[in-house]
Amino acid sequence: MPCQAFLNILNLEHFWLASSPNPAPSISHRPRALPLAWTIQASASSRQARSSLPDMWKHRSDPVLHVDLRRWADLMLVAPLDANTLGKVASGICDNLLTCVIRAWDRSKPLIFCPAMNTVMWEHPLTAQQMDQLKAFGYVEIPCVDKKLVCGDQGLGAMAEVETIVDKVKEVLSQHSGVQQS
Repeated sequence: MPCQAFLNILNLEHFWLASSPNPAPSISHRPRALPLAWTIQASASSRQARSSLPDMWKHRSDPVLHVDLRRWADLMLVAPLDANTLGKVASGICDNLLTCVIRAWDRSKPLIFCPAMNTVMWEHPLTAQQMDQLKAFGYVEIPCVDKKLVCGDQGLGAMAEVETIVDKVKEVLSQHSGVQQS
């Protein structure tokens, strides 16, 4: 089954991966006035998002961005998932667009996350608890790897390689599309 995938490989921030069995989803199946591929910065606050979209959310029937994004995407990939966002998601905190979309996510659709943080942060006992919480939600982890980190430390905490992430996304999509067809 062919899929369309939209990745922002050069700027591996929090980004969306959307798939569709159709070559191009029709406009009616996408949120109004939103591009097909989305890059969502974890640092963007809800207030910043509201001010950048002044013509939305004036009436009860207006689209709600985090809900529309949830409906639009077939799969969500959070790469990298830093310690701050990990803690927020595990605790249910929704203070930016990314965490709101994750909280509103339809758990019948796959959500894949790629943790990435300093080795000492990775080894902190809270990290293991928070990772377990995300897995309990049914989210799929692509484990971090051991290598020399940007800060100079050596150890676990680096985000998995892009090729590993793409392979896992393809695997999850093929499993998910098989489940939907049965």
